[in-house]
Amino acid sequence: MRISGITLPENKRLEIALTAVYGVGRPRAQMIIKKLGLDAGMKTTALTADQENLIRREIELWKTEGDLKRETQQHIKRLKDIKAYRGVRHIRHLPARGQRTKTNSRTVRGNVRRTMGSGRRKTEKT
Repeated sequence: MRISGITLPENKRLEIALTAVYGVGRPRAQMIIKKLGLDAGMKTTALTADQENLIRREIELWKTEGDLKRETQQHIKRLKDIKAYRGVRHIRHLPARGQRTKTNSRTVRGNVRRTMGSGRRKTEKT
């Protein structure tokens, strides 16, 4: 089953499989399933064509995938252009939501370890 250009995993429950679409998380997936009166535990292979179309129509009401990613990038670009604090943090590739940076900011900066003890150990010649 494909929704918004994404193929949903067949071996997962419907509730989890819908989260493969960018912009659909667990709460929204549960809301869609409840609204359509489907079973959250069924696999995507068990869906009929009518049910697939209902799910597809319901998800198309929301902003997902490319549109949502584009909008997010526009928001970040606007923050960078007006030189807002969060925009400057994005420019410098640092955490923008108040996290500490002395340690634990590897997610934003990339997994960079710049201490003397880290890195590859030289193999001993025997």
